[in-house]
Amino acid sequence: MIRDKIDKILDCLPEEELENVYWSIVPIHENYLYKQNLRKKGVEVIITVDEAEEIIALWDKTFAQNISEDIKEEIYYEQFKWHIFSYKKQECLTEEAARNAFDVLSKDEFYVMYQSLPIIFLYTNANEVVSKDFDSQQDIYIFDKNFTWTYVHTHESMCGPYFYRN
Repeated sequence: MIRDKIDKILDCLPEEELENVYWSIVPIHENYLYKQNLRKKGVEVIITVDEAEEIIALWDKTFAQNISEDIKEEIYYEQFKWHIFSYKKQECLTEEAARNAFDVLSKDEFYVMYQSLPIIFLYTNANEVVSKDFDSQQDIYIFDKNFTWTYVHTHESMCGPYFYRN
């Protein structure tokens, strides 16, 4: 059994190495809890690869349409799209106001994208999902299929979350 193998390895490691092991499994545990929470809420997650590039381009076109290419370059938009909010180039709700705006939405279906992944997730049966469900996620962009709103949770504790309604 895999647990026995893991226990055997852990038993051989000196105490000072166990901290490295701990910090390497924390993200795995958080991801497991994140997915388990979604399952408990009945959320179905569909991975969309074929249309991902088009959907990402639509997010850019919709939510950053009034931001010039020069400004995007200045704020490192390609590094983190959410810089349009943190650099105050796009007016939005922040912190608790952003959370509250997201939480009260009717959201049976929505898209989820991550800054560094070239895929899009479609969450269905998602009405019970609330902002705190994404607190363990980093640089995640949640938006409805009609691109009328977006909710962003960053990797920076002092930035966001952000909510923007088009």
